[in-house]
Amino acid sequence: MKKPRTVAALEDLGRVRLSRTFFFRNFLYSEVGNLYGVPNLPDDPELAIAVGRRLCTELLQPLFDSFGALEIRSGYRSRRVNALCHRRKHNCASNERNYARHIWDAHDQDGCAGALACVVLPWFADRYAKTRDVTPLAWWIHDHLPYSEVQFFPRLAAFNIGWRDIPKRRIESFIGKHRVLTRPGLANHEGRHGAYYRGLPRLERCG
Repeated sequence: MKKPRTVAALEDLGRVRLSRTFFFRNFLYSEVGNLYGVPNLPDDPELAIAVGRRLCTELLQPLFDSFGALEIRSGYRSRRVNALCHRRKHNCASNERNYARHIWDAHDQDGCAGALACVVLPWFADRYAKTRDVTPLAWWIHDHLPYSEVQFFPRLAAFNIGWRDIPKRRIESFIGKHRVLTRPGLANHEGRHGAYYRGLPRLERCG
């Protein structure tokens, strides 16, 4: 598949199914792209589709099946959209830092492929509004999903979650003072952590 240059081609890209629930179109919306009139389209749709499928089938679909509704706050970003977002200081990292993350159709400096999305789980957002604690979800993800990286944010307990062909297995929180919740080498990284997420749904995989 080539970079879409017609409405029909863009519609075809949007119809590509990434998992049982998610289609590529779900990840193309960009407030920055809309505000500044910059199309948010991949230069390499084949790579974007391949890593998007891994993100969706291995991470987002299990979250959806287990917690119910999953809202996408930010998905795929083109190089052009991400560079504009970074330049205008709209909470976007540089292109180099977002390759194989929000910029799905580019390998990172290590030659790895990957994809990342910022999402909200309404079920957990309601719980977070009362507890202000994201660690139960952090440990649930750590124990159940093959994530590469997760970053939690204050509003609605939104979080980045990314797949990468060589995972980093790092979870951070930007709620209050920035802290690393776990990463390889920390004493808490290994083993199971079920005591932290009692009351959260069990992992569901509905096909």
